[in-house]
Amino acid sequence: METILPLLAAVLSGALIGLLLTVFGGGGSVLATPLLLYVVGVRDPHVAIGTSAAAVAVNALVGLSVQARAGRVKWPCALVFGGAGLAGSLVGAHLAKQVDGAVLILWFAGAMALIGGSMLLPKKAAGDPGVHLTAGLTLKLAPLGLLTGLAAGFFGIGGGFLIVPGLMAATGMTLAHAAASSLVSVALFGAATSASYAASGQIDWPVFAALVGGGAVGAIAGAPVARALVGHADVARRVFALMVIATAAYVAWRSLAA
Repeated sequence: METILPLLAAVLSGALIGLLLTVFGGGGSVLATPLLLYVVGVRDPHVAIGTSAAAVAVNALVGLSVQARAGRVKWPCALVFGGAGLAGSLVGAHLAKQVDGAVLILWFAGAMALIGGSMLLPKKAAGDPGVHLTAGLTLKLAPLGLLTGLAAGFFGIGGGFLIVPGLMAATGMTLAHAAASSLVSVALFGAATSASYAASGQIDWPVFAALVGGGAVGAIAGAPVARALVGHADVARRVFALMVIATAAYVAWRSLAA
């Protein structure tokens, strides 16, 4: 019973994350680490971050396959950004493992607050749907990718809230293409981060499997919810952003109290 309850909590947590990702897109995966710590009961913050990073990578790959079939992924731009960020994510994960767990979670709370704040900003969908990679764009994409990967690896997050505006700013592509193309980087960063933690024995594989399984169920359940919220997307996204900020405050309070 003691083993089943945490796994059941992980399934339910994964379902919630999958539902939120389906309904709101980027940002939902940032709740994975707090859920593992405070709902599932993972005690080591490093294990929680490593496990959530692995689950984020799998979720991103599933989403990427859907977006690729729809033809929305700008592969050359996405691969330059993600390839440069891959090295950054490995460095970020290595640095994070040297930081005390309580301090790392406090910094993680700060990152959550920034993510929530970014979700409150108005989104601009305008852009050039015919963007093609050039030498000039490569010089813009690579440094941005490196820095974004560093942040994603350090905090064990997908980094979509940084990747999407980064791709749009560097290339001028549309929001739809940037959101789809960002999944390449999210998958790469999550895989690199989780591989680093796995090499240190800091991933709970049964919890990871439960999280991914629950995420699949949540993604299916989220589809009709997303359709129902089409006319209220902005309001719903603001409510979700405030929830992320509130969770960040709770994580910071728990970290400081400890």
